[in-house]
Amino acid sequence: MFEDFKVQSFHHEYHVKFCEYKSELAKNLSEGDFIILDKNIKNIYKDVDEVIKGHKVYLVDPSEEAKSYENIGNIINLIIESGFSKNNRLVAIGGGITQDITSFIASILLRGVGWIFVPTNLATQCDSCIGSKNTVNAGKFKNQLGGFHPPENIIIDYKFCDSLADKEIASGLGEMMHYFLVDGVSNLAELHEDILKAKTDKQTLAKLVNRSLSIKAPMVELDEFDKGPRNVFNFGHSFGHALESATDYEVPHGIAVAYGMDLANLISAHLGLINIELRNSINPLLQSIWEDINIPEFEIDRYFDALSKDKKNIGNEVKVILTRGLGDMFKTTLPMTNEVKTLINNFFKDKLYYEQA
Repeated sequence: MFEDFKVQSFHHEYHVKFCEYKSELAKNLSEGDFIILDKNIKNIYKDVDEVIKGHKVYLVDPSEEAKSYENIGNIINLIIESGFSKNNRLVAIGGGITQDITSFIASILLRGVGWIFVPTNLATQCDSCIGSKNTVNAGKFKNQLGGFHPPENIIIDYKFCDSLADKEIASGLGEMMHYFLVDGVSNLAELHEDILKAKTDKQTLAKLVNRSLSIKAPMVELDEFDKGPRNVFNFGHSFGHALESATDYEVPHGIAVAYGMDLANLISAHLGLINIELRNSINPLLQSIWEDINIPEFEIDRYFDALSKDKKNIGNEVKVILTRGLGDMFKTTLPMTNEVKTLINNFFKDKLYYEQA
């Protein structure tokens, strides 16, 4: 389907493989390896029983509570009690929560052990599977602990996309879109066609996933620890994270990021960084991601509060990624003037994301 590739990490080189996961895991698993498995995957895909047979397994309920430091301590106890040794590996089969839990444990257990990742949703396949990051929760504080600990192997099997709801597909497409815009997509019409087709055609979806990873991988190698150039991949995220928070996470992450990109484009046009025509030409692509997924009502003050906390604010300013054009995103400090606040308020109140300016 696609050529496998390697990512060079500070820790070690790791492999991304596009293949059938059962046969690949059969070649990789050894006695004593410990599997951390999303319980929903076990329920949906009965053939996973063939893979985990004979191995110690922990079933994860993919919730924020599962990602708590306290719960992770319990999982670590089970791994140690299983007789796990430095030469064994952890195996994660699931989405982002399973990934974070496994990567975090692998980074601290026995001063660091190897792990394998089988991502089972679109967001992990197209984005988070590479890049090394992990984050877990401490008490009521979300994503306050973490680090960088890449797997040894990533096994991408597109069969897992068969069970994804339309909203999950749309969320994954939203996550991919920020890579395409940051990379400087040359043909918006062709990309728009692919986005629409990918909702029902797995081959097109797989093509976009491969394209997304091929854009991210070189930047990860350049700036693995997210200290500089890789920051541009936060395009749409500050505005999107605030929307997630203000709506109590009723808006899925990738869809919130898509709204966030349109808002970033609108603000960039308002500040004279791009022509409004460019924002208007990108907007239909983004609309095709969030169509039929409405934003629930929320208090705009909650949005501004979340926005100020998402990127450490300095007084009445927030750090965001804006754009000077396709492929020209940059990190900047945005003064939260009354004018900017009014624009953001109107964006949501008047549904400007469905309008051409």
